[in-house]
Amino acid sequence: MLGYILKRLGYAAISLAILALTVLALTRLGGDPALMLVEPGASQADIDAVRQRLGLDQPFWVQYGRFVLAALGGDLGTSIYYRTPVMELYLQRLPASLALAGVAFAWAVLLGVGTGIVSAVYPNRLWDRVSRFVALTGMSMPAFWLGMLLILLFSVKLQWLPSSGSGDFAHLLMPALTLGWYFAASHMRLTRSAMLEVLGSDHVRLARLKGLPEWMVVLEHALKGALIPVLTLAAINLVTMINAAVVVETVFAWPGIGRLLYEAVSFRDIPVVQVVVLLAGAMIVVLNLVTDLLYALIDPRIRSGR
Repeated sequence: MLGYILKRLGYAAISLAILALTVLALTRLGGDPALMLVEPGASQADIDAVRQRLGLDQPFWVQYGRFVLAALGGDLGTSIYYRTPVMELYLQRLPASLALAGVAFAWAVLLGVGTGIVSAVYPNRLWDRVSRFVALTGMSMPAFWLGMLLILLFSVKLQWLPSSGSGDFAHLLMPALTLGWYFAASHMRLTRSAMLEVLGSDHVRLARLKGLPEWMVVLEHALKGALIPVLTLAAINLVTMINAAVVVETVFAWPGIGRLLYEAVSFRDIPVVQVVVLLAGAMIVVLNLVTDLLYALIDPRIRSGR
């Protein structure tokens, strides 16, 4: 078990190192950060001084080493546009994204998993056809289009909900519905396919032959075997909702991390882009590490390498 844990920790460390390298390289392709910090019409001497102060005159691998060491020390740079530490900006926007992601995640999982179970238990019936159509629509419709339709209906026509901004729970309903629609559809499709596979397995047939009630066969025997891929997808989707809801937060002017990323790209605020992308990737890497360790606790064959 110790060897398995050390191996997974090594993989996670390598993934984070490659992620930091990729983020730094891609942001450098967007232009020289020194040019964004100096005033328009600055002399070449002023530009060179800024580049020297930021260490941009050093080789790329030296910049990478300094970037990693600074990140490990909690120093993630200063925003070019806001002139404040990037981590402070990130933490200011994080509660709004957590609230939006929490509500969207809750209804997406409940609706997606619930309809997926029912569709698998009653395949090719009316409910299954309707569920698959709704799932296909949810995965095909762009989030910005769905958001504008909801604003047109509930804000302009019915005047039930505010069209944008943050405040009370009413401001949260339409962004959460828009954000969770796609993820509800993905959960429904995966739950349905996983349940259909498990319902056709030998141990489920044996449970039915024993005369167990159908609800017990579905919930006690089939659902447990189908939940592993669903839980993995749910965890990854939660991280995505927190960090990458750029379109939804922009449409509804929601002050979260996704809108912060949109603003940083618009203003070419390279340090903010670096931190948002880096932390989003780090969350996924850490989440995968925790998932691997939990799998090893559940299934001895995984930790033994079989």
